[in-house]
Amino acid sequence: MRPTFHLVPAAAWADVDREVPYRAASLAAEGFIHCTDGADELIATANRHYRTDPQPFLALTVDLDRAGAAWTVEDDRGIYPHVHGPIAADAIVAVQALDRDPDGTFRGLSAVDQGSGSGG
Repeated sequence: MRPTFHLVPAAAWADVDREVPYRAASLAAEGFIHCTDGADELIATANRHYRTDPQPFLALTVDLDRAGAAWTVEDDRGIYPHVHGPIAADAIVAVQALDRDPDGTFRGLSAVDQGSGSGG
């Protein structure tokens, strides 16, 4: 298994059909789905891009070995995979909430409350 993370707003994930391959908005807009390797890098990425966005976010743990679409790593450090197609439903192996401080800073991951759109 090669695990990586994909950030998604909780409200967007609540509308996803868990039985079909996952199509993030970036797939239509940019031609790929953004992922980030490692929990520390995920938190840094969330803080860089979404710290001022008040909506709750989730982290999808994706097994790139089962993604069902081609993926590339275009970052020199090799930690930002891009999946070039929908992610197979069974490749999403976990969903976690991103915890935040009152100032909006993301600080970690926790289990998803069943009422927050974790699906299943």
